[in-house]
Amino acid sequence: MKTSEAGKRVDLYGASYRNFASELYSEIRREAFGEDIGQTGWVTAEEQDLFISWLHLARSSQLLDLACGSGKPTLRIAQKTGCHVSGVDLHADAIASAKATARELGYEGRTKFYQGNAAEHLAFMNATFDAVTCIDAINHLPDRANILAEWCRVLKPGGRLLFTDPIVLTGPVTNAEIAVRASIGHFVFVPAGLDEALLKEAGFAVEHVEDRTPNMAANAQGWLAARARREKALREIEGDEVFAGQQRFLETAALLASERRLSRFAILARRSS
Repeated sequence: MKTSEAGKRVDLYGASYRNFASELYSEIRREAFGEDIGQTGWVTAEEQDLFISWLHLARSSQLLDLACGSGKPTLRIAQKTGCHVSGVDLHADAIASAKATARELGYEGRTKFYQGNAAEHLAFMNATFDAVTCIDAINHLPDRANILAEWCRVLKPGGRLLFTDPIVLTGPVTNAEIAVRASIGHFVFVPAGLDEALLKEAGFAVEHVEDRTPNMAANAQGWLAARARREKALREIEGDEVFAGQQRFLETAALLASERRLSRFAILARRSS
């Protein structure tokens, strides 16, 4: 890998959301993840079902999904549980997709999607939500201690927080590997155990931590292979530079996860009071 290539910024999310509804990208998601639930991270339908079981959501529950992406995974939770959902994402194309899908499903009355930055003050009253989720995105948000305190603020006492952190350092990683792994945006790499310590400082009781690294390794490899099989079509849509950058990113993500040097953990916590 050339050093000049390693640090190039890659437009993974912009390219994904602009072409999200196309059959080509849906086909890639189905092949990579086993089922297309509109994901742009490492979550599968089976894994999301596991996470739903941890949250104990009812029809009356209010769920906030931060960095919700296309909104389809969020809406799937609403379909599975009947709960009310709100989603926040930075990308305008992602929120437009989320609102369009909510209309198609007839879920506009039980869903709200907002364009906004999950790293900043959230435009919700204190103690609004029964659950907050953030899947494969906390690593993009700076100042983690303040972010967790803000998430605690919008949760009701006893409310649950579930997030996945896919950038936990559990082995040696080179500067070139870090540059590629962080090429799709702002990244915060943390050592094992830091998330749990910061949660306690923010007013949470940590209830469960589960290593989901094998899921990330398999999905990164599957995503890489599914895209490689459609290289010509993707190059025409994304351009040579973006296509090559995304492939480098996925190859490095798969390698680091399979070797357990960068790990992914799912963490469930409860607001203490």
